[in-house]
Amino acid sequence: MATDATGQVEDVDDPIAYFLDDQRYHGKSERTLEAYERVLRQFETFLGEEFDSVEVVSDADRRACMAWIHSLRGEFEPSTIATYASYLNRFYDYMNRVGAFEENPMALVMEELSESIDTNPTRRELSIGEMRSFVASISHPLERAVVVTLLKTGMRVGELCNLDLQDLNADFEAVALEWTPRVELDRRPSSVYVSDEPSRGAVTNGEERTASNKRKRETVIPVDDELRGELESWLAIRPDAVSPAEPLFLDTRDSWGERLTPSDVRYIVEKHAREHGWYRTGGGTTENVTPHYFRHFFTTHLRDRTGDRGTVQYLRGDVAGDVIDTYTHNWGDRVRETYLDHIYAVTSGPNTV
Repeated sequence: MATDATGQVEDVDDPIAYFLDDQRYHGKSERTLEAYERVLRQFETFLGEEFDSVEVVSDADRRACMAWIHSLRGEFEPSTIATYASYLNRFYDYMNRVGAFEENPMALVMEELSESIDTNPTRRELSIGEMRSFVASISHPLERAVVVTLLKTGMRVGELCNLDLQDLNADFEAVALEWTPRVELDRRPSSVYVSDEPSRGAVTNGEERTASNKRKRETVIPVDDELRGELESWLAIRPDAVSPAEPLFLDTRDSWGERLTPSDVRYIVEKHAREHGWYRTGGGTTENVTPHYFRHFFTTHLRDRTGDRGTVQYLRGDVAGDVIDTYTHNWGDRVRETYLDHIYAVTSGPNTV
């Protein structure tokens, strides 16, 4: 591989490997990189089988890209096809920008894709009563605490895995563990702090992280009595942590005492979703319940109950700058009160819709 006088890439033996390495340096997770490689290698194989004139992916033109997209129809859901197309588009756009490819043949293809491809699909709609039944079927304290935390906070999987004990401020009568909550939680009782700092490969609180938080700015989320009870049940049996960072959620299986990883959380949710008929191999976003579904559930139900889009955006970590300063300043008066008045019950209460 070489670069010209401007630093542009001139020669790349394996463009896909080059792209993946660069994305790794940019902080993409291993799971994301695996998804990119799977799709890009599938496209590469398709070119070799269907187009004799195309020896490498850099030779593909708009027609070849469109033919691959067409070959996916009938095998995958429209939303999945849209995702695969976006992967290929990002690959070609990046390689074009660094000078390895002369053009991005997917640019026009993306414009030509049928409007029937829904990039924001309607997800399975579940009532609060149905979700309560789902939670009731989970008996392990760790698994219940993980699911209820996702349901009650709307945080992403990586954000949940990056939580340390210091990020939690709550009183637990039956927990012998002692820790000092971070200063950001002073005068904010019964709350959890979600930082915008952790990123994959960086050291936070003395531990190199394997997942990134994607918040635009730190957020303090109230902990209601229901979530507090689930966390107390978990912390009462929590093993000693391997990491000095004292992660909140630890593995109790093969990696005993180590920080729970996003793949661990996906395994937990998939296992119970399958048992509940909410997950099927090959099922798409519209059908399967995954950890990210709980973020959708949180957003939909809390926004409908409060009518306060700004508070929900703050809790999700979707706002930054002066906007979030308003919610930080009024956390006790507005955010906490609004949240506690409207958050749904998932472990008790009437089986309401």
